[in-house]
Amino acid sequence: MSGWAIVVVVLAGFTAGTMNAVVGSGSLLTFPVLLSLGFAPVVANVSNTVGLCFGNVSGVIGYRRELSGQRARLVGLALPALAGAVVGAVLLLILPQGVFRVVVAPLIILAVVLVIIQPWLKGHIRQRAEARGMGVLLPIGVFATAVYGGYFGAAQGVIMISLFATLLDDSLQRFNALKNVIVMLVNGVAAIIFVAVAHVAWEPAALIAVSSIAGGQAGASGGRRLSPVGLRGLLVVAGVVAVIKLLI
Repeated sequence: MSGWAIVVVVLAGFTAGTMNAVVGSGSLLTFPVLLSLGFAPVVANVSNTVGLCFGNVSGVIGYRRELSGQRARLVGLALPALAGAVVGAVLLLILPQGVFRVVVAPLIILAVVLVIIQPWLKGHIRQRAEARGMGVLLPIGVFATAVYGGYFGAAQGVIMISLFATLLDDSLQRFNALKNVIVMLVNGVAAIIFVAVAHVAWEPAALIAVSSIAGGQAGASGGRRLSPVGLRGLLVVAGVVAVIKLLI
């Protein structure tokens, strides 16, 4: 990798780590960057997941105070999250690369739409009893989102927070902390599978890992002061660039 490419990857990894700690969707930055550097879509996705999983751990540590009292939720959601991650990662590896090329563009578009409508979604969802949510709907929703996360993963954090806010009764900051743990589990399991059996571009993966760790701490400490409008605009631009790159 050239010097400018290293700088771009490091900046993208730091920003993605910050985003993932606060709102999610950091892959909408790092994934297009890896595509623009000439990596094949599946290799870019695999390397991105391996790198960002370290930033996920950093984000969890940064939001550890908001995890207080959520042990029961974590225990109840860990198994469906892990199972979904395995299914998604295996699907990425066993399906032809052409399938990924066809599917990933609509997934990015869906992620971008979710980013755009997130304020409206948060303002119109109905709060439901926690016991009802944990009974059936929430584990199923987490499993389905984890399958998506293991396969591609951009904006899985946005989906998770929307799911929690619909089915649980708590603050968005605590939902964000819970989201960080679940996404860490999903990306961590997928990364282990990818390292074991897939081709990882180690140089960009390592750069993303180191920079996203720093970004995760920055996001946890000061990310709440970021402009939501500006952040969503950046995500939308990154997603559009990724779709154009894939279509070309």
